[in-house]
Amino acid sequence: MKDERLLEMQVFKAVAEHGGFTAAAQALETGQPFVSRTMTNLERRLGVALLRRSTRQVSLTEEGKIFLASCNRILGEIDLAEGQVAPGGAAASGDLRITAATSFGMDQVVPLLPQFMAQYPNVKVRLSLSDTLVDIIGSGFDVAIRMGHLQDSMLLSRKLCHLQRVIVASPAYIARHGKPELPSDLLRHNCLQWEAPMDHLNQWPFIIDGQRSSLEIKGNFRFTSGMSSVEMVLAGVGITRMAEHFALPAIRSGKLVPLLRPFQAPDDTAIYAVYAKDRHVHPRVRGFVNFLVDRFANPPWAS
Repeated sequence: MKDERLLEMQVFKAVAEHGGFTAAAQALETGQPFVSRTMTNLERRLGVALLRRSTRQVSLTEEGKIFLASCNRILGEIDLAEGQVAPGGAAASGDLRITAATSFGMDQVVPLLPQFMAQYPNVKVRLSLSDTLVDIIGSGFDVAIRMGHLQDSMLLSRKLCHLQRVIVASPAYIARHGKPELPSDLLRHNCLQWEAPMDHLNQWPFIIDGQRSSLEIKGNFRFTSGMSSVEMVLAGVGITRMAEHFALPAIRSGKLVPLLRPFQAPDDTAIYAVYAKDRHVHPRVRGFVNFLVDRFANPPWAS
């Protein structure tokens, strides 16, 4: 009896990653009827629905999410096993799924990818940018680039560099509204605010008389993407507290002005490459993480 389970896993993985049968068929270089028939047989054999089908797209059921995580692990182990016995040892190859915050991803990760892909030509990069904290394992990602504090002990991490945020405004905003001289002056200014679940960043930390304190800022614009904050502060809408990778180049070019520097509290946060414990052995993951560690050893925005 022919065992089709690995083929079914590959087809299911393609459907889940591409969001539909037609797109999966194109990626697999096969026909849509074959993909549909394979998924029907798989769900019938398992006795559960892995996908929710609509006229526009498909999405994963809870059982589908669990099965996808297992498929990613099993198919990844097969790639690793073949690489370890192939001539030249374990070569970096296969799909590398990366997730990062939108602003840091566009500003820092995307510009590095051409160099990484030239160095590892057999790796196919799949990049997802989102300011929503994703479930790395459940969503099948290999590496996440995260900023701030890490909480998930089920994941491994490598520190890329320190993370510091800076309070800034545009020269146009300062010309219209003046420059705050004390942290308390911010209560009279328009400050750009994060929406939940990132709204803890609306508590801006300061050092006042040698003591660390925080001030909850207010304003007329709230955002879920850091890119929105960058565009709005450059347009002179208000004051924001942004990561140095955006702030320092803009300050050097004169597009932004640093504020309240004597009261700036040092951040105890960092930027990390995060990955599942069963993924770090894969050459493509190890190669990408080492690549990031090397490139951010001296952050490009610091000079």
